[in-house]
Amino acid sequence: MTIALDIFRALADSTRLRILALLRSMELSVGELAQVLGQSQPRVSRHVKILCDAGLAERRKEGSWVFVAPGADDRVAPVVAALEAWAAIEPDHWAVADAARLAAVRADRAAAAQSWFAQHAGEWDAIRSLHIAEEQVEAAMKAALGDAPVERLIDIGTGTGRMLELFAGHAENALGIDRSSEMLRLARVKLAERGLTHAELRQADLYALPLGDGEADLAIIHHVLHFAQQPGAAIREAARVLMPGGRLLIADFAPHDVEELRTRDAHARLGFSDEQIVGWFEAASLLPVRTETLEGGELTVKLWLARRIDQRGGEGLTKEVKAA
Repeated sequence: MTIALDIFRALADSTRLRILALLRSMELSVGELAQVLGQSQPRVSRHVKILCDAGLAERRKEGSWVFVAPGADDRVAPVVAALEAWAAIEPDHWAVADAARLAAVRADRAAAAQSWFAQHAGEWDAIRSLHIAEEQVEAAMKAALGDAPVERLIDIGTGTGRMLELFAGHAENALGIDRSSEMLRLARVKLAERGLTHAELRQADLYALPLGDGEADLAIIHHVLHFAQQPGAAIREAARVLMPGGRLLIADFAPHDVEELRTRDAHARLGFSDEQIVGWFEAASLLPVRTETLEGGELTVKLWLARRIDQRGGEGLTKEVKAA
C-alpha cells in the first residue's frame, strides 16, 4: 500500500504525468525536458526528484548533463498501462504538443551529432584505412556470436553505439557504457534513429561496470582494450558481470609497431598477442573458445571469444566449450 501511495502522490501533477510520458519515448536531459515542457530547469528538476523518489524515474549524471530515464519496470509498467487505457477514453491534448517539441529535440541532437562526425571524420578514417574494412570485422563478429538469443548484453566502451546497433536486436536488454558524455550523446541519436528503445546508455568506467555479479550473458569490448592502461583488470571486470556460461567477445589489434597511434591517438597498447589475451582470460575464470585473425592493411584485427566458467561446476562447462 505504501508504494501505491507514493506513486499516486508523485503522479498527482500534470507536469509529472507529461514527464513520465516523454520518458517512455527516450531518455532526456533535464534541459531537454525543460525545453519540451516550456518550464524552467529548476522547476523541472523538482518534478524529476519527486518522480525519482517514487521509483518512477532515475537520474544519471554524464559530465555536466543529467539524463532522466524511466524507473524500474515493476513500478512503471502498471502506471503506463493505466495511462494508455485512460488515453483511449479521453485523449490528452498535451501529448500532441509535447510530441511536436520532442521532435525538435531529436532534430537538435541529430544536428549536433552530424556536426561532431564532420569534425572528426578525418581522424577516424585515418585509423580505419590501416586495417581491414570495418564491415568485414562486424561480419566476423556476427559469425562468432551466431544467432543465439541474449538475455542481457553489455557493450563496454560503446562509443557511438555501433555494437548496440548490431547486436541489441538479439538481446532482451542491452546496456552501453562509456566514460565520454559526448560519445553517449551521439549514441543516443543513433539508437533513437534505429528504434532501439530497450537499449540503455550510462556513463561509467570499464573498471567499474554498473552491473552486479553475473547479470549479463554477453559482453563486447570492441576496439577499446588498446586504450586501457590495465587491460587485464578490464577483462576481469567484464568477467565479473557475466553469468556462468556467459560470453565475452573482444575485437582489437594484433601486436604492431605503428607508434603514431600511441602519440597521436592515445593508444596505451600497440596491440595484443594471443598469449596475453588468453592469460588474462584464464586469470578471470574465462575459457577461450575462439580466436580469429583478420588480415588486410597495416594493422591486423583479432577476435577473441571466451566463456565464463562456473566455479561450482567448471569441469562440466569446460568439456562443453572445448567441444564447441
